[in-house]
Amino acid sequence: MPYPSHWQDVEGAPPPGTALCQASDIAEGQAHVATFRDGSLLFEMFVLRPPATAGVGADAGGLIAYVNDCPHARTPLDWQAGQFLTADRTRIQCATHGAEFRFEDGLCVHGPCPGARLTRVPIAVRDGTVFIAGG
Repeated sequence: MPYPSHWQDVEGAPPPGTALCQASDIAEGQAHVATFRDGSLLFEMFVLRPPATAGVGADAGGLIAYVNDCPHARTPLDWQAGQFLTADRTRIQCATHGAEFRFEDGLCVHGPCPGARLTRVPIAVRDGTVFIAGG
């Protein structure tokens, strides 16, 4: 199966408007992993608050979100539950083969899949709760 370019093309993806977590629960440089099951289908994504030193924009309230799936290995990115950053905290890193992705657009800039991108999930924050945004 080809790597999806849109989050809604991933089997088992929840609909827009789905609540994910409280924004205040995600510390700088940390992530919240959201897992959804629909029968045998599994959809996993993460909401990340990049380090302030990264100097990147984010979708909502300083947060960004991606499908938790490496475009090269098609495996989860986190090397421990909810741990996605390189040792120097400058990029998202895949635990399987060490591919590194930019925060701002998910572009692979180091590793086995240069030019590939993570699949972004649009988010919004309302009353402190992070939701999947439309589209």
